[in-house]
Amino acid sequence: MELANLFQFAADNSLEMIMVFNDFGMIVYANKRAKELTEFEEDLCGTLVSDVYPGLFSKGVRIKDSDVTLGEIYDSMAYRKNKTCFQTRVKVLEYDMQYICVARDTSKRISLEKKLVLAEQEAKEALKVKSEFVANVTHELRTPVNGILGNTRELISRESDEDKLKLLALVERGCRDMNAIINNILDFSKLEAGKFILEERKFEFRNMIDYVKSNHINRITEKGLEFSITVSPEVPKFVVGDELRIVQILNNMISNAYKFTSVGEIHVEIVKTAQMDAKTELFFVVIDTGIGIAKADQDKLFKSFSQVDASISRKYGGTGLGLSICKELVELMGGGIHVNSEVGKGTVFSFNIWVEIPEEDYLIQGRELHDGLKEYVTEPDERQTIINKLQNLMNNDSGDGIKIFGEPANLEELEKKLTKLILSMEMDNWEKAEMFAESIKELAEEAPREIKSAALRLKMAVQKGDYEKAVAAFELFKNSLQQI
Repeated sequence: MELANLFQFAADNSLEMIMVFNDFGMIVYANKRAKELTEFEEDLCGTLVSDVYPGLFSKGVRIKDSDVTLGEIYDSMAYRKNKTCFQTRVKVLEYDMQYICVARDTSKRISLEKKLVLAEQEAKEALKVKSEFVANVTHELRTPVNGILGNTRELISRESDEDKLKLLALVERGCRDMNAIINNILDFSKLEAGKFILEERKFEFRNMIDYVKSNHINRITEKGLEFSITVSPEVPKFVVGDELRIVQILNNMISNAYKFTSVGEIHVEIVKTAQMDAKTELFFVVIDTGIGIAKADQDKLFKSFSQVDASISRKYGGTGLGLSICKELVELMGGGIHVNSEVGKGTVFSFNIWVEIPEEDYLIQGRELHDGLKEYVTEPDERQTIINKLQNLMNNDSGDGIKIFGEPANLEELEKKLTKLILSMEMDNWEKAEMFAESIKELAEEAPREIKSAALRLKMAVQKGDYEKAVAAFELFKNSLQQI
């Protein structure tokens, strides 16, 4: 095929409009696409380019005298023979005293873009309506729940009958749980709508940590777990940040660790990892010896309304919003959140946030900071070293020994849990009894089949709340242990 024929073939099969015209604007060549789109067909040759592009070219004005800049890309309307028009993106070039116009029909793309813009506006409006609806509903829910909670606490203060107090305690706990869910939904709605604002103020960091610890220490130790929080000396005494939201993040992570840990301990470590003038980066690690999370499931953790497994929600409760909200809050504070976990070996959640040192404290520290502490950053590898060190400490303390059936630490822990279980059953506290039965089942996870089955039967009997059957299952398990 000759080169001229090859170019003709390519032009006729091009998706672009191609027109060639002289300095007077007379079209001397048009490819197939140009003829089809303009509907001039064979009449296009001999037509003035100003008839197709009146917005770019004027009749009677030579091309070289027009306002069109050669090589420039224009968005311009192209007119058909019947005077209707369509949007194009066009470029004009000069070659050997001739002008070449190459244009693409962009009408469908522009139409699609308009639809997308409209869809985005509608989505934003729908989100706004949804956010307002959620805010109204949560407010309407919160009012009666708080009313029930207040009246229940009043009744508890007056009641002396133990059976009634147990029922009232269940109502109080249900109201607190409901309030937590309402708050989570409201926070999520604000975050989704981009209306969440951090309230930053000066507060004493270690006082906040003491408050967090007091929220959890009783129920964690009642479950037979060890609980500790360590704050590095380098962490400033006073910082400026959103104290309420930092507490919210820590409460959520510690509560998760509590829910999914039956044996061992929960530890929180807080260190200072960076200093940039008056800004300080704090690194938080929450580590437990719980059931752990499979690698394949870890990506689900920070997705809204997501649980690793549907059975998790049924067994442990939760809306699947907590960690999603934590992630958003941490990112608003300039940080990130991460998880390291292995099934059966526990979980490590870590996150970093940026806070400010109050101006007066920063000025006091100014000489120190300018003498070498003004700017330093801990590398990610060093943060992982902190996590590894904590994991090793926990494993050396109790983690591995407790979970290996038959080891002295394991048998000692089993005896402790069995004693607490029988006491809970005697006191008719079946909620605690079920908690200890779950711990016993986990401690016997690597036991011989007979002991493992006895632990499962014990747990099932305790769940039913039948004292006689639970005692029988308890004795059966104790007897099976004595066989080893």
